[in-house]
Amino acid sequence: MATFEPHNNRYSQEDVQRILQLAIARQADDQDKEFSYELLSEIAGELDISPDCLQLAERDWRSQQSEIQQRKAFDAYRLSKFKKRLGNFAIVNTVLISINFLATSGHILVLPWSLYILLFWGLKVGLDFWNNFHTKGEEYEMAFQKWYRKNQLKQTANTVLQTANTLVNRWFKALQI
Repeated sequence: MATFEPHNNRYSQEDVQRILQLAIARQADDQDKEFSYELLSEIAGELDISPDCLQLAERDWRSQQSEIQQRKAFDAYRLSKFKKRLGNFAIVNTVLISINFLATSGHILVLPWSLYILLFWGLKVGLDFWNNFHTKGEEYEMAFQKWYRKNQLKQTANTVLQTANTLVNRWFKALQI
């Protein structure tokens, strides 16, 4: 087996990050292998990374993970809405085509009026499909931000309602004494 001899002894920060990332990926036999914060601190110390810098990096990483989870939740929400629209499309158009078929006594040569509804609504469903599964670009980002703000508002409203409910319950308990 040939030994690795480096061509130069200096690497850019980006090169160091890539090399270490590849080395860690190759060393980890088990994908579920976890590292303690102490080990992370020790590795950072060996690389001359200050504890403050490590904490800031960890905070940034947690923020990124939170956003990734939010985006997954948003994508799941969009998928469930799309499935509902697709189900509505299938049920309504099946009924309309059946009514049209029965109204024309099964004559296939008659151009069914329900076909127009199927085609125009199908165009809308196709565009919805494209918009839901095209997850890059400004429209996606705007839709995500709108959904995120709406969810934050719901969470804030729920927190306020729970707090108000708790205060009212305490007030009623105090009155009963």
